[in-house]
Amino acid sequence: MIHQLKASYGAVFENDLLNEILQVGTFKEIPENYTLMDIGEYVKGMPLLVSGAIKVIREDHNGDELLLYYLEKGDTCSMTLNCCMGSTKSEIRAIAETDAKLIMVPVQKMEEWTVKYKSWRNFVFLSYQNRLNEMLNTIDSIAFFKMDMRLMAYLKEKSRINAGEIIQNTHQEIAYDLHTSRVVISRLLKKLEQIGKIELHRNYIKIIDL
Repeated sequence: MIHQLKASYGAVFENDLLNEILQVGTFKEIPENYTLMDIGEYVKGMPLLVSGAIKVIREDHNGDELLLYYLEKGDTCSMTLNCCMGSTKSEIRAIAETDAKLIMVPVQKMEEWTVKYKSWRNFVFLSYQNRLNEMLNTIDSIAFFKMDMRLMAYLKEKSRINAGEIIQNTHQEIAYDLHTSRVVISRLLKKLEQIGKIELHRNYIKIIDL
């Protein structure tokens, strides 16, 4: 585990902090589609992602979802940290986009490390900045981009995250992530297929030229 932790965070944290993380953290392997955290739950730990990807989702009052951003190796969720520090309930849902490995750091260590380790403090502040930028990009996408452009950007990102040209999501799942209807997504996917951007198959979508 130490080798995986150093590979992901060795350039960020000093050895003393890495050793503390190993001592108090809980290592987890989670499968694709596993719900790591749900809306309304109290957050008991902060995830440090060692491998894989996690998508972070917001839900409105009607139960409709919107994809906010992805977490990848070397990332953490600053919104989780905010809940940890404030002892408040989570306002996001975190779901494994791929099989993933992570270390859950207990809440009790958050404030202590912020004072004790400059590298941890910098990591937390940078995480806040990165997640804020990603959420601003999501807001800009909704406000200024047409749905076909949002869909293409979504498919590109899914392909990058999964390191392949095959996307195994249903039209309904894509609609949930983009906060729209399945009918709209199906129509736009068909249009993308007609112009040679993708191929639609029974259980998957193949990226051709996005």
